Parts: sequence; C-alpha cells; structure tokens
Amino acid sequence: MSELVRGTPGLVRAVNDRAALHLLLRQGPLTRPEISRLTGLSKPTASQVLARLEGAGLVVGNGLRTGLPGRVPETYRVNPAAAYATAVDVTPEWIAVRAADITGAVLGESEAPAPAGGGREALVTALRAALARVPTPEPPRRVVVGVQGAVDPTTGRLAHASEEDMAAWFFPDVERTLGEELGVPVRIENDVNLAAVAERAHAAAGCADFVLLWADEGLGAALVLDGRLHRGHFGGAGVGG
Repeated sequence: MSELVRGTPGLVRAVNDRAALHLLLRQGPLTRPEISRLTGLSKPTASQVLARLEGAGLVVGNGLRTGLPGRVPETYRVNPAAAYATAVDVTPEWIAVRAADITGAVLGESEAPAPAGGGREALVTALRAALARVPTPEPPRRVVVGVQGAVDPTTGRLAHASEEDMAAWFFPDVERTLGEELGVPVRIENDVNLAAVAERAHAAAGCADFVLLWADEGLGAALVLDGRLHRGHFGGAGVGG
C-alpha cells in the first residue's frame, strides 16, 4: 500500500495561485468574490491569493465595476507585462516570427524568406535577423521554433524532415547549438504538435485525448493523450511526410 503524501502549505498556496491565475487568463477581469466563487476558495483565501499574485507582478487592478447594486467591487486582471513569448515558424520557403504578451495579445510579427544557401551560419544569421525585426519590451528568455520535422531526443539532431528542404538544420545537438549562437534557450518543436497545443488550450479544452490531423503539402498528426502531448521515444510520433 503506497504511503499518503500530504500537501505542504507552500504546495497548497502554489496550487491556489495557479488556479486563480489561469482563471484570470481565461475569464478576467474578475472581482475577489467572483474568483472565490469560480475557484471554490473562501473569500479570505481568494484575497490572500490576489495579494500574492499582485506582489509577484502577475496581477494588477483593473478599476471598479460600476452599475451594480451594493458595494462597488474592484476588478483584477493578468498583468500583460509580466511575461512575453516569441515564436518562430520555419518552412523551406520562409521564416515567420510573432511575439505576444502573457495574455496572448500579439505585440508584433514579421516574415522573411528563408536563407537560400545551406549551412549553420546562414541559418543563425537569418534567425537572428528575424528575431530582431519583432522587438519585445524585454529580450526573450526562451524561443520556440516550429519546423516541419522533429528533434530526435536520442541524437539531438533534426529528424523526420527532408534534407533537401532543411539542409541548414542538419547538425549535431541543434537546439543547444542554436541557443548558444542566439544567446537564448531554443526549443525546436514539430509545427503540428504546436498546433495541437493551441487546440488543447482552446477548441479541445476539456478533451484529454485527441488526434489532430494536418493536411497540407503532406500529412501529419499530433497525439494528445491524458492531456499531454505525446512525442514518442524518437520524437516523431504522428509526424508524417
């Protein structure tokens, strides 16, 4: 019989903070009573959660909600300046960059032709230029690159991609090497997997298991099992040609 693991006060606070933050991202702005009702937390606990999130710079006041009977409540929303994300979409023809704040609001986007010549240096130059065209209030701390392929975690090399189309990407330890060259951690992900992540958060919210079929120049699929993206042992589960 397995031993019961009890939650520590710090863990309980972290779970409550996460639940309130996700709620504000999906449905905000909200008042303290609304956060209490929608999360099931007591009103004093909801107030403590908001105080912690405000102190961490994740939540800010959004003004008073007027036009209702009784006491005028203050509303709260996620602080859009709390974090930024930069995504890079790479195909054999072009490199597209989009930056957004933590609420998903797009801050800027750019698209440019992919480098005509192969080689790592040309690739790094093209990626660096593409990122520079979409500035964010702060330098990105991580960059996610969507490609028509997938990194094999057993080798660190790009796989499930055409060397003719993606020749510049075929070098050892591609994620670490690009991260060192660009000065920011880089994650390379299959583009259909990224589409599935977006579907899981929006259209397929509440659906723990689904398959996303992608029909373009080739066929691909992404697998979400028990709410988690399933990549397979070699990183290519669902990746087609």
